[in-house]
This record gives sequence, structure tokens and C-alpha cells, in this order.
Amino acid sequence: MKSKKFGVALLCLLISIAGFGQQKTDLPDTSSYLIQDSVMIKTKYGITLSAVVVRKKGPEQKLPAALFYFIYSNTNRSLTEAKYAADHGYIGIVADARGKRLSPDKPEPYEHETKDVNAVIDWITSQPWSDGRVGMYGGSYSGFAQWAAAKNLHPALKTIVPYVAAIPGLGLPMENNVFLTANYQWAFYVTNSKYTDDAVNSDNARWRRMRGKWWDSGAAYNRIDSIDGTANPWLQKWLSHPDYDAYWQSMVPYKKDFKNINIPVLTITGYYDDGQVSALEYLRQHYKYNPAAEHYLIIGPYDHFGAQRGGTADLRGYKVDSLALISTRQITYQWLDYVLKGGKKPELLKDKINFEVMSANIWKHTPSLEKMEPQKVRFYLDSTVATAPVLTQKRPLKPGFIFQKVDLGERKSSNNDYYPDPIIKKEIDRSNGIFFMSRPFEKAVSVSGALQGELKAVINKKDIDVGLVLYEITPDGSYFQLSYYLGRASYAQDMSRRKLLLPGKLETIPFYRSRLFSRQLQKGSRLLLVLNIDKNPFAQINYGTGKDVSFETIKDAGDPLEIRWSTQSFIELGFSDTDF
Repeated sequence: MKSKKFGVALLCLLISIAGFGQQKTDLPDTSSYLIQDSVMIKTKYGITLSAVVVRKKGPEQKLPAALFYFIYSNTNRSLTEAKYAADHGYIGIVADARGKRLSPDKPEPYEHETKDVNAVIDWITSQPWSDGRVGMYGGSYSGFAQWAAAKNLHPALKTIVPYVAAIPGLGLPMENNVFLTANYQWAFYVTNSKYTDDAVNSDNARWRRMRGKWWDSGAAYNRIDSIDGTANPWLQKWLSHPDYDAYWQSMVPYKKDFKNINIPVLTITGYYDDGQVSALEYLRQHYKYNPAAEHYLIIGPYDHFGAQRGGTADLRGYKVDSLALISTRQITYQWLDYVLKGGKKPELLKDKINFEVMSANIWKHTPSLEKMEPQKVRFYLDSTVATAPVLTQKRPLKPGFIFQKVDLGERKSSNNDYYPDPIIKKEIDRSNGIFFMSRPFEKAVSVSGALQGELKAVINKKDIDVGLVLYEITPDGSYFQLSYYLGRASYAQDMSRRKLLLPGKLETIPFYRSRLFSRQLQKGSRLLLVLNIDKNPFAQINYGTGKDVSFETIKDAGDPLEIRWSTQSFIELGFSDTDF
């Protein structure tokens, strides 16, 4: 099998904050702080949670609380977070998820935050030092926990600042209804102990071996833990919910729940954040059901960890613009001061959507995602007027088809090399997939937004998993990866209900939950779109029988998958100008 570079190290930690081993506790200066590092919060429903509380010494006064809630328990981290909040005029509180650190209960990720976080807020507001107001912040699981709390909004919760926030069942452990192997070990990492199991999380050889054996064996995806040799009950539970059903919907706001979320929100994520589809889905749904929402977005060239810090000068080989480098922590407390203390709004927030244009070294500010660029341009996936497939703005006069054949039972090669690591490549795998190229741009132009559009296809099976990758081919021949999409066609219309494709019938597959981006294209650059079927060791393999994909095996591969992609298929992108 070909070697593929999918950025496994980052994907394996898709929603984790940087791992912290439990070490000897280092208390802040007790002469300046009142420190409680073993607070036990007993809920009305019989669960006990643990927390750290840090207050500055001085005249007694009631203050708002800055709450950080996380599953990656580490007392030193908790004390650092809480002390920073205290230094900025808040009661600093870090609460551990159920079953973590000092909690006597079992860890049960995702399932109880809608209750447990609000129980912590109840406890906070009952304390003599509380002024009855709470602001939350934090990334990844902590971002998810804030949205979980907002599902049943507590009157004391006045604002949230979620970075790279996860949506269980959407961004992970499956993306657009495709289960991923890349973050397989996460359940062990957070449930094996009261802290984090760093040894199991960093055992890359074990997980690489597991993926390889599963891939070579052709076994059903729900047998992957038996191939590893350790039962993974959380994986099996998640696999029993391939739809985005009531199980997942109960964990975060869903549809009309967003209508009642009327507090200010600041979302921070990155173009290369593995969990970006989740972070932006919260924003889209919030505005859909509550058009008057005060919800701001900061997004730039950051990955999952970089967004939680404010970026790095070198991101997977891309030299990040100087203006893109920010301080997430500083902006967080400016925001908390703005909402809770009547302070000035962070300078960067000049409009609801604030995004950095890669290679232009500028920030742009717009009222909505749809208005990131003033011009929408539709490119059709055509092959009727050229010797090779092209991206063209002219809709083909006569519908045509482009043929693709994929042997899903073959294991000598893999399809869909989509992960952006490195971001800039000298060459890409052209052994499979269909490559659509635009004509060169006659001048520099910025392109921003999500990779979205509609695919139209006729297939000989009942389902497919689609992969799309968008590149800029620069004048020197380098490939700059802009965005990618991975999704299951049978859920394209509704991720909560599977609708199988009819073999032999022209089907429409809409898509939009891709990686949003912004980039200044060079004069002479071209766009390249790679269309493919997902078949590799990093995700389920959809053999197209219509059965639950987790139960399909290589024996279900049958005849090769045959696809006729219609030239009426298109992508749509936002541009600063159309005269290019």
C-alpha cells in the first residue's frame, strides 16, 4: 500500500487539548492567593465533581467567575488557568468532567455535560464570593462543554468563548457520518484513569499497526478493536449511532435549541483545525435559528492547537503572516471584560466574521460567512471541451459524464490523500481520482469561504463516501492546499437520516461542511479540485451495499464501484473580484 501523509499525530488528538501528565502540584504563591485545589461539588442528582478555585487576596468583594471545564484533568494546568483568571479580576474556577481527578464516578465523555456543567454553575452562584455571573472559555472538549451548557441555558451563564469546539457525532468520532480511525484511541486516553493515559495516547506504533492490520484484513469496521486486542466499548456504543440521531442531538444544542441562546458568543477556530466543521456548525445553526444573535468569529491559519494559542509562525511548512499571529488568551479576557465588566470590545472584532487572508497579511471583517467575499463564482466540473477535466465558469451546454472506477476490495493502493500536512507540496498523488484545473488567474485575487456545491452522479451501488480536495497551483508549480471535504453521500441531504442512492439513477449530493479558508491567490495561479472516493486506512470503507457500513467487510466489495460524474456538478467559491 502506498505511504500516505495524513497528519496522523494531530488527527489522533482531534479534540484533545495538549496532553498533560499528572505531576506534583505546584501551588501559586499562597501569600497572594486563596487556593482551593480539592473542591468537591455534589450535585442534586447524586454525582460529585471536582474543581480548583483560585481568588486574589484582598478586600472581600463579589466577582464574576471565569469557568474552564475540561476532561484532560491535570491539577497544575487547573491551577495555572485559575490563577490567570484571578490575576485578571475574576474568580478562577477549573472544573473536571464527571469521573475525572477527584470525582468518584465513572468517566462518561460527552453524555452528561448538559447537566454537569450547569451543576457547577449552580454551585458557583451559591458561593459568598460570587456576584451571580459566569463566563466560560476554552478549547476542544472545553468548547463542546460550553455549548452543552447552553443547550439548557443557565441564567447565570452570561457568555461563552469556545475555541475549536467539538460536536460529538459531527466532527468526531465521525465526520459527515464517516467514522474515522485516526482518533480511535481517544476514548482510552480520557477514560482509562482519573487523569489522562498519555502512554496509550502516544503509542503511535500500536495505532499504526492496528490500522494496517484492519486495512489488510478487510474486516468489518466494528471489529477493529478485536484486531487491536483491547475492547473499546465507547467505540462500539458510538458505532451503534451512525445517524446524527437523538443520542448525539441530546449532547449539544440542536435546531430550535439555538433560538434561546441569547448570550454573546465568541468562536475561535482555524483554517486547518481538524474540528473546524463542528465549530462553524454551531455558528451557522445559531444564526439560522437566532438571526439576532451576538455571535462573533475569529478564524485564521491555525490548526487545532494553534487556534487555542493564537497561531505559530510556521504551520506545516507554511510561513504564517505576521498579522495572523494573535493571543487567544488575551482576546478571551478582553472579551470577558467587554461582556462582564463593560470593557472595550477586542480590537480585532470589527464585524461578526473576522478572518485573515493568507499571504495578503490582512484581516477582513464581514457581517456573515456568506459575505466573506463580494462575488460568488460557480465552477463546473467539465470534460467536454478540453483534453483533460477542467473547472469552468461556463455551464456545459450538453450534459456529459466523467467515468471513474474504484475497486473497493483492492488493497495495493488507497484513494483520497486529503489531509493537509504539509500544506504546501511539491507534488501530489495523481494515481487515482479526477483532477479538474482552472485556467490561470490573470491577476492576484482573494478567495474565501467554504468549499461547497453539488455533485451529480450515477453509480452502480447504493452509497459512496466522497472526498474533495482544493489546491492552489502556484506559478512555481507548488500545491497549496486550501480546503477539503469528506462525507457520506447517503447523509448529504440530512445527517440524521440515511437515504440510500438508487443504482443507475442520477443523484444529487450537496456539500458544505468542508474546511473554510481565505487565501490571496497569485497572478498566474490555478485552482485544482481533486474528486475521489474515500478508501484508505484512516476511515471506514463504504462498500455500497446499503448495510450499516460498520458491518460491511471486504466480501461486500463485489463488482468495482463505477461512477459517472455529471458535468453539471459544480463547486462555488467567494472571490474579491471576478475579472480574473
